[in-house]
Amino acid sequence: MSTKPTSSTPTLFESAPSTPTSTGPVNGPTGRPRTEFAVPEPLTGHGPARIITLCNQKGGVGKTTTTINLGASFAEYGRRVLAIDFDPQGALTAGLGVQAHDQATIYDLMIGTERDAHEVIVPTRVENLDVMPANIDLSAAEVHLVNEVAREQILARILRQVSDEYDVILIDCQPSLGLLTVNALTAAHGVLIPLECEFFALRGVALLVETIEKVRDRLNPAITLDGILPTMFDSRTLHSREVLERVVEAFGDQVLETVIGRTVKFPDASVAGTPITQFAPEHPAAQAYRQLARELIARGAAA
Repeated sequence: MSTKPTSSTPTLFESAPSTPTSTGPVNGPTGRPRTEFAVPEPLTGHGPARIITLCNQKGGVGKTTTTINLGASFAEYGRRVLAIDFDPQGALTAGLGVQAHDQATIYDLMIGTERDAHEVIVPTRVENLDVMPANIDLSAAEVHLVNEVAREQILARILRQVSDEYDVILIDCQPSLGLLTVNALTAAHGVLIPLECEFFALRGVALLVETIEKVRDRLNPAITLDGILPTMFDSRTLHSREVLERVVEAFGDQVLETVIGRTVKFPDASVAGTPITQFAPEHPAAQAYRQLARELIARGAAA
């Protein structure tokens, strides 16, 4: 029997063993003292899930890469993880080595042709990591749902069927702030914003934060910002360093300490249909996503 406490906003993170400790005066890429986040203790049971939406209306910032590799890292630490592909491009589905052309998808659940969420869930090659796949059909969902009652809450109703069976549910959103993204934000307990370390990526963050605040005010009072994740960082360029500095100045502790660097290993892993934590487990990028999982667990325990 699970000994995890129940609450209206699950933290998934109760078993973090201790407050993280600084390693000393050495600073990380964000300019703050580098922290060594503790490896979390095993869970004694599973569920209810903390639902985290990964969104940014700008494309190409690392949402799908982060969903795949963060999910795999949580799974390595014994968490049961469900990844939701909520992008009609289906990149998350393909990146986890799943074919979605001949089976039910999240679209079928959204429009009601499939009622049981369990029938849509597909196991991946990663132990403890499942996926709800998507394909191009999802692009028609907004048209189908426009006249539905409580159309912003359809995904939340779907996830209630399975949330007690997982520790974390990650929703990979398409690069827009349309009805699908609003559904994801309405269903979520927290939001993780991957932010490319590039000037134009900064411009849309204020609009995204404003959208999150509107969802909190009108649809989902419990939603919180779990963090802003700097991605595609290249320490060799002044531009990347300056952008990261500006992000930290603007958002302070909302910026996660973990920074994801730019590497060709990510597309290589995507072609192989496997997370980088398995494709190149000792690569610094794999280590960075494990650190991200530990940091989120530590932050959740302290919240």
